[in-house]
Amino acid sequence: MKKKILIRIGSLRHGGAEKVLTTFLKNLPSDKYEIDLLLNLYSGKYLSEIPDWINFYYLNKGEMITTNRPQDIPQKAFRVIYQKLLKTFPQLLYKFILKGKKYDIEFAAIHGLRDDILNSPDKSSKKIVWIHNDLRKTEFHDYTDEEIRKFFGFDKIMVISEQIQQDFENQVQTEDEKSRIVRIYNPLDTQEILDKAELTQNQYDFSKEEPVFVSVGTVFPQKGFDRLLKVHKKLLDEGFKHRILIVGDGYDFENVKQLKSELAVDKTATMLGFTDNPYPYFKAADFFILSSRYEGFPTVLYEAIVLKKTIVATDVSGVREMLNDGELGLIVENSEEGIYEGMKQVLTNPEISNSYQKKLENYNPPFNLENSVRKIQEIWDEL
Repeated sequence: MKKKILIRIGSLRHGGAEKVLTTFLKNLPSDKYEIDLLLNLYSGKYLSEIPDWINFYYLNKGEMITTNRPQDIPQKAFRVIYQKLLKTFPQLLYKFILKGKKYDIEFAAIHGLRDDILNSPDKSSKKIVWIHNDLRKTEFHDYTDEEIRKFFGFDKIMVISEQIQQDFENQVQTEDEKSRIVRIYNPLDTQEILDKAELTQNQYDFSKEEPVFVSVGTVFPQKGFDRLLKVHKKLLDEGFKHRILIVGDGYDFENVKQLKSELAVDKTATMLGFTDNPYPYFKAADFFILSSRYEGFPTVLYEAIVLKKTIVATDVSGVREMLNDGELGLIVENSEEGIYEGMKQVLTNPEISNSYQKKLENYNPPFNLENSVRKIQEIWDEL
């Protein structure tokens, strides 16, 4: 008898949690589970990668609306009201969209769908949540101790880093609650990264003499691209020649682009926008920089490690774990000053890069795809 599982996520846009979920689903056996994937918005680059044996359901269809143009407001308002209605009266969602199906497991693939899963009218199902972020530092929600406590309504709380695990364990009141917290590294496909890095890219000229810092991620305030550009300007003004390449798109894209022009660094800083395959840019760049204000377990850092890049990263959740406390890359203070000092160090001291390169040469990350997929399956099978 196949276990019936409902998985919920906002969309399948180009974000870390979306990529991780897609990689996980691609590596599941098709004969063991019956999976319904419910999206708030049926959109995103990973739609086409979901195996065809998984059933899609959605609340709305179409691309994410990131602007407030007058012509977009009616559709945007309709989506908000419609989704709020289904959240307030979940029995309507389960009756009319999910056709009254019953599930063995209901799985929130991101923390933002916590209440949607916990308020499910299906009281007999087991509930799981996957936490990808340091909840103390998210820009959309102030997660107090009281808010964190609400996650203990789940039967299992899957966390992706030691720091997040510690935060949840600090809130534990019983041994049973402690047993619900399980740390599982994100399932990431090393071979796919290596293979895609070999493909050609023709959107950026790496042949100039100045060293290039590449940064890859969804363009949200969380990622700190504004800080990166300000530091870039400061270093240029001090005579440190280099270029910046930002790969990614997101609702803050136009704001960051405008800042780039205001700082008069359009000739040395490039915003490439979204690309299906960022790995050739990783590979060709001299340095990888993570300028994030907060993270959970930054997937891009794993990709940079696999491609053996010299890394400069702010000291956010997951970074010390991934970089072996600074053995595999330069960890800097989570501030503009920290980013400045780190970039300046690697620009002025080639020996730093050489030492990291030697360490990365024979390093095999413990974030193993097969192990992660197996552990999540074990949780499903035991519940």
